[in-house]
Formats: sequence, structure tokens, C-alpha cells
Amino acid sequence: MLRAQGRVACVLARGAIGLAALLAVSAVSVSADAKSRRHHQPAAEAEPYQPSYASIVVDANSGAVMQATNADSPRHPASLTKIMTLYLLFERLEAGKIKLTTEMSVSPHASIQAPSKLGLKPGETISVETAIRAIVTKSANDVAVIVAEALGGSEEEFAKLMTAKARALGMMHTTYHNASGLPDDRQFTTAQDMAILGRAIHDRFPQYYPYFSTRTFTFRGHTVRNHNHLLGSVDGLDGIKTGYIHDSGFNIVTSVQRNNRHIVAVVFGGRTAEARDARVRSLIANNINIAATKHTAPQIVEGWELAAARAKDEQPVKEKEKTVAAAPQPRDTSPGPGSTEPIKPNTVKTVAVQPASLRTAALSPPPLASHKLLPAPAKPASITTVSTIKGEPPALSAFEPQPGKSAQGAKVASAGASVPVPAAVSEAKPEKAVKENVKESTKESGKENGKSRGDWAIQVGAFDSETEARERLSTVGNSVAKDLLSRANPFTERVEKGDKAMYRARFAGLEKSQAETVCKTLKRSEIPCMLLRN
Repeated sequence: MLRAQGRVACVLARGAIGLAALLAVSAVSVSADAKSRRHHQPAAEAEPYQPSYASIVVDANSGAVMQATNADSPRHPASLTKIMTLYLLFERLEAGKIKLTTEMSVSPHASIQAPSKLGLKPGETISVETAIRAIVTKSANDVAVIVAEALGGSEEEFAKLMTAKARALGMMHTTYHNASGLPDDRQFTTAQDMAILGRAIHDRFPQYYPYFSTRTFTFRGHTVRNHNHLLGSVDGLDGIKTGYIHDSGFNIVTSVQRNNRHIVAVVFGGRTAEARDARVRSLIANNINIAATKHTAPQIVEGWELAAARAKDEQPVKEKEKTVAAAPQPRDTSPGPGSTEPIKPNTVKTVAVQPASLRTAALSPPPLASHKLLPAPAKPASITTVSTIKGEPPALSAFEPQPGKSAQGAKVASAGASVPVPAAVSEAKPEKAVKENVKESTKESGKENGKSRGDWAIQVGAFDSETEARERLSTVGNSVAKDLLSRANPFTERVEKGDKAMYRARFAGLEKSQAETVCKTLKRSEIPCMLLRN
């Protein structure tokens, strides 16, 4: 009995061992099979990097858009931001506020910027010219902040000036929050806006624009190559700037001049620098040979003077001008250089003012009057003041924006009325009669004073008082554009907006080419100017 029980126990033990061994082998087999499947199963592919694409090609001679893809879609500008940083720097240089040799200090904030950078330390200084070269070639973020702090007091305030300047140039979809282009979710632009900026900086600063063609830059014994590798490899390409952050991809603004043709090409969203460069090469090749050979496009001009940009610098000058204007002037001699003696007013008459198209790059907030102490005329030209009739829409200008209107659709009051003007017109008078009255007055004025009767006018300011408007006309009449304005008709126009009246300073009776030349000349002296069609 006991022996039989022993044999049964032995059999059971052997069965248990066999089962355990079988389970172990099975487990090993399952594990090996799982490993095999994992080994042969293809790995999940990483999501491809594909930043949003946008591009535009503009004929700089004609102003025509030759190609556009998503040109108005928002994009992060990355280091293309620095084009505007340099625009404001070039303005200060041209105005004589700073020099190329001016030394700028490095702040702790500037020194901690992310690369690309020169690696400057707090307390060090860098000259303006070195800063320009460092920004153009290395796209140095620390240097961009140094410039911002030197010109705006802080990077935040400078970014506001950058945005205001963008609006003044017609870049209506661009907002800046830093001077370098480092990632900021609030900082946006478009390919079209970048094309505007590329054209504007090229035309506005011919003396400084060549810096964008700098291919190498040496700093403290180290040679830095320009990030724009198309320089020297594409015939006629003279700049201007590249950029990259992850959210924007590889970007570029280029300018090409070849055989009297000039185009500006912009590309956003390259997956690599090489892909971006290949795309812009293609755009250039497809468009440069069919671009216009004659320059007919109006110059991109600013619609107003930046109040914030010049408030600190202009305030002492304004106070000085008020003092000079208040001082008694000698009556036995002609006013000498620097005088701001007001022009003797004529009788103010009211005429109807007909709307016409606005020729300007932007609509912007009201201007800061840019006062310059220039010689007053020995024999002041007769100046007429006209008033906008009640019920007529006030003349729209770059100095006085009208909400909801674009620059292309804006209307302005005609500057065709000149001296002498007709007697006040009754509000109940038919519109046809009003038009004939103004037309007749213009014709007679041209015969009497022998002034030119072109269909164009310019506006050089809008002021709270008629005296200021007349002083501006006197100043402009004796500025660098004196000869160009010798046959123009100066006048002021009174416009009422609610309970407030504003006076515009204008010159009428110019040909289109004359008006464009005058505005270009005045802009170089930082005098605001806007083209108007009578």
C-alpha cells in the first residue's frame, strides 16, 4: 500500500516538473516572438518639419506684383526684423542725431540675448558702423538690442517705434515686440509687408543701403561671413537679409538689379537654408527678365512724422521756436537766417473743396510737427486759407487717418483752390455752381500771378493753429526745395472735426514729377510730405 502511494506521488511530481518546464519553454518562445516582431516592425516616422510657405516678387520699377503666394498671410519675421531696426538707425544717421563713430553701450539685457551674437559684455561699447556690419552679416541679436536701447531707451519702447514706422510705410499687417526677431508669439508680418520694407530702405537710404551687400565682417580678429549665401552667386543681387526661427522656417528678402531692371523677392518657410535659396533663385530667374526697365512707380514715402520717435529730440527745438517766433522782428530789414517771422495773413475765404485720390504709402496717426529753424522768405508768398464746407467729408491725409479706409481707397480735399479765392459760398448753393466758381478762381489766379497750374499738390503738415501752418509753409518755402516750389501756390486749409479745427499746410499748382521731386527732397531733410491730386 505504502509502496503504491509512493509511486503515485512520484508520477505526480514528475508531471508537475514537466508542466513547469513546458510553461517555461512557452514563455521563452512568446518572449522571443515578441522581440522578433518588435525588431521587424517599422518604427513610426517623425513628423516632417514643414513651416508655412509664403512668397512675393515685386517689380521695384513699376510697383507691380509679379508673383505672390500667401503674400498677405501672417508669418513670424525672425531676423528679417533687423531690417526695420536698421531703417530706424539709418534715419538717425541721416538726420545727424548720431554718427558712424558714435559708441553705444552694452547693457546686461543686451548681453544675455540668445545666439547668434557677438558675445559682448555689459559695460563694453560698440560703434554704430560696427553694429551695422554685425547685424547685416552675423545677424547679431545682442547688437540689435544695443541699437534699440541706444535709440529708444529700451527695447520695448523701440519696438513701438518700429511698429509705428511700419504703419507709416504702409506695412499694415506688421507688429514688432523686439528688435532682433527672436521668438515672440506677438510678432508678425507678411511677405507683402517685407517687400514694402525692402523697397523702402533701398530707395530711402542709398548712402547706407550698400552695407547689405557686405559679404564678410571682421570683429576682434575673427572673420564672419554673411548668412546670405546668395551674395556673389546671383548676378545683380545686392542684399538684403535672411532670417530663421523654428516657427517661421528659413526666410529671406532679396533685391536684384540687372540690365536696368530691379525686383524685390521675399520667401518665407524654407525647410532648410538651401531649400529657401533654391526657391528664391527660381523666383528671380522667372521674373527678372520680364521686369520693367523704366522707373515709373511712386516712391514709398511715410505718411506722417513719428511722434514717439522724435518727441524727446524735438521738444527743445519746439520750445526754442516758440521763443524765437514771439520775439519782435526788425521791420527795416528782411528777416535773416533762422527767423520764423509769421507770414502776414490775407483775408480768409471759404470755398468748396473737391475730393481726390491720395498718393501716399500709409494711413497713420496725427503727426508730430517737425520744426526746423530755416530761413524765412524776405518777401513771403501770399498764402490763402480755405475751409472745408460743413457737410463735406474732411480731407483725408496720411496725417489724419480715417478708420476703415485703406490707402488705396482714401480721398482727400483738392488743393486746387489758390489765390485769390472766391467769396464764401453758401451751403445751399448747388454743387455744380460751386465747382465752376472754384475752377474760375483757379484759372484767374494762374493768369494774375503767373504761377504754374499743374494738377498736383503737396501737404507738408497739419496743425492745431493757422499760425503754425503758415510758419510751416514759410519754413518749407525756404528749405532745400525752395527752387522747386518757387512757382507753387502756398495755402492753408481749415478743417473742422467736431469742436476741433485743424489747419493743413499745402502747396498747389505742381506737375506730378515736380510734386514727387519736392516730396523726395523734403523727406531727405525729415520734413513730412504727401502727394495730392487736385
